[in-house]
Amino acid sequence: MEKKIFWTLFLGLGLVADFSLPLLWALVATIPIAVVSWWVAYRSNWFS
Repeated sequence: MEKKIFWTLFLGLGLVADFSLPLLWALVATIPIAVVSWWVAYRSNWFS
């Protein structure tokens, strides 16, 4: 379940960044998006 939440959140936030930020900023924003998605899916205990 956590893996599905991680990828859904990661892709959703990534698409928002891709369409709202310039290319270079969207690429830079990928790392914080991955960290936030990982934290929400695995560490926050919201879905367990």
